[in-house]
Amino acid sequence: MNRKLIMMLTCVFVIAFAFGVQAEVKDPIGVVKLRPGEPIHVAYWVVISGPNTSLGTDIFRGIELAVDEFGGQIKGWPIKITGQDAGCSAEGGQAAATKLAADPTVVAAIGSACSSAAKPGVPILWKAGIPSVSPSNTAPFLTDPERGDGYGGYLRTCHNDKVQGAIAANFAFRKLGLKKAATIHDGSVYAEQLAQVFAKNFKQMGGTVTSMEAISPNDTDMRPVLTKIATGMPDIIYYPIFIAEGGFITRQAKEVSGLEKTVMFGADGMFSPDFYKAAGMSAVGMYHSSPDFSAFAGGYAAFLKAHQKKYGEKPIAPFHGHAYDATMIILKAIDQVAVKEGDNLYIGRKALRDAMYATTKYQGLTGTITCDQYGDCADPKIAVYKTAADNVKQGVMPSKPVWKPY
Repeated sequence: MNRKLIMMLTCVFVIAFAFGVQAEVKDPIGVVKLRPGEPIHVAYWVVISGPNTSLGTDIFRGIELAVDEFGGQIKGWPIKITGQDAGCSAEGGQAAATKLAADPTVVAAIGSACSSAAKPGVPILWKAGIPSVSPSNTAPFLTDPERGDGYGGYLRTCHNDKVQGAIAANFAFRKLGLKKAATIHDGSVYAEQLAQVFAKNFKQMGGTVTSMEAISPNDTDMRPVLTKIATGMPDIIYYPIFIAEGGFITRQAKEVSGLEKTVMFGADGMFSPDFYKAAGMSAVGMYHSSPDFSAFAGGYAAFLKAHQKKYGEKPIAPFHGHAYDATMIILKAIDQVAVKEGDNLYIGRKALRDAMYATTKYQGLTGTITCDQYGDCADPKIAVYKTAADNVKQGVMPSKPVWKPY
């Protein structure tokens, strides 16, 4: 290169620097460019209609409180939260994810609420370069090494049901001393896998699984399946399903000969005041496996105070804390990777995903959060709760566990 050309290039660089022209921000899968005043767009895709609405509402409130705590902005750019109704189904998840993926302003997503929605939805989002953190997808499949392509941008702050199912089985067999169990699932990836984990662990401890049955999500008459279960004379029925169907099973089990004294045991998918409306006083005495709120970090008391002030009531489902932590992981990662050049802000999509996956020893509401290579980030603390008459009458979930394994 001759001296004249070198001098010309040097002049170009000097002039560019003087006028504030910066090097282009690059990322292997794309960059979101935000002009002054344009918001940092984070979207949620959860269930916001139908019988499981309380699950989505609980999550949304956790998101809002996290954004409030973060200050509502990053590097001077406002945070914008929007959402899509993913329902609690594969169809809903696919539709919600497709809408979000079509919006180039979406930087990251929080969701889904239900594992059935996540299975088809997550690959759609990640194909568009949108990482997603779920506060309540617990199905083992979603972070399994054999899950297949499309989940490279997926993380979760809730427990893996390999943990919940084992704890539930341990409680039933060792704490209650029950030897014969039946399970019911609704065909969803969440319920089916959780029932399988429970049954596997129950049998390994020496118990007998008399029946593993399935219902459809829209079933209302549970007597045929309950009558079939009754022939095996189980001591306990573990049915990790959702609110409406769980309510029908709980009510109708009392009407089936042979099940009058059978222990009823649900999970976090129906641990909500709305379930008490569905099941009525038939829920009294039953158990639920769910996150152990008593083991949450010190900031949880302040969170509950802020929740009461903002919404006028206590949390209405189990995953508000996990939603808060999911949101914080995203916002902290954005703050870390966002580059301000001139008047604009640039967020690299892969850089953001990598920063989220690099989360280590973050002190969240639900515990100390460290993400592994497959997106499991939770500090899983599961306990068992027992429903009392006052819980049903007052429409509030039990807050103190009757048993925890640690």
